Amino acid sequence: MEARERALLSINTLDIVSAIGCRDLRFMRRWLELAVRRPALAFARQVLAFDDAAAAAGIQAAARDLLSVYTNSFDVRGETRLPTAGPLLIVSNHPGMIDTAALFASIPRMDLRILAADRPFLRSLSAVSRSLIFISDDARWRMSAMRAAVDHLRAGGVLLTFPAGEIEPDPAVLPGAREALDRWSASTATFLRFVPRAVVAPVVVSGVLSPRAQRHPLTRLRRSSRDREWLGAMLQIVARTISTESWPVRARVDFLEPFAAGVLGEAPEDATRRVRDRVADYLMSRERA
Repeated sequence: MEARERALLSINTLDIVSAIGCRDLRFMRRWLELAVRRPALAFARQVLAFDDAAAAAGIQAAARDLLSVYTNSFDVRGETRLPTAGPLLIVSNHPGMIDTAALFASIPRMDLRILAADRPFLRSLSAVSRSLIFISDDARWRMSAMRAAVDHLRAGGVLLTFPAGEIEPDPAVLPGAREALDRWSASTATFLRFVPRAVVAPVVVSGVLSPRAQRHPLTRLRRSSRDREWLGAMLQIVARTISTESWPVRARVDFLEPFAAGVLGEAPEDATRRVRDRVADYLMSRERA
């Protein structure tokens, strides 16, 4: 077993055990680590294959291949609304799981960079990480990441951000997606302050979670709704390493009408509100449909 496979196996095993809530239970943890080793290793190998494909064929093609493993269907709408050149800030919700892969596969430009939390899992993917700008809790490194993101936009590139800064409810599976928009940061206005000619494109990713996994009886092992959602996501990964049919996943990416350059060059709270309102209106229209 190569070093990066061992590293990902360890990361995946710890994630699954933590999702179950047994990370601090010494005896139970050792038993669970053995029990989940097979799916954790299978997931590690699939992700490394994705990274290798990204190095060989490009990240968009690699993402589409990964989605063929972890989804039963993948639908993209409104991508023709995106400008083909010039600075573009894409602002997305963050339901987790394969949402980033779905965005990689659906954004029709090769100059995409993503602001991403600095996690060992992502660091272990050498090819994919070249498209990421890692942002950490350390103030000094956080400022460095923001400068790199601004420089990329100024050079006419595409920057994808998740303004919630945390996992949000999947709009197609869980309640609370509209309410989660209240936690979006004012990062959109921050970027526009430095790159006012950037076009801003809101996007909504949905259907990346399996409804059946989220309703699985094992999720009741966790008390909080967030922990139950996390456990459901881990069960989904385990299930997909065994069968692609038992818990269908139907992912969808909707690019909303972009804001033209200069339209949002207002006070930070106003720019943030207008982007959130466009996403909220879209989510409400889906709820009514």
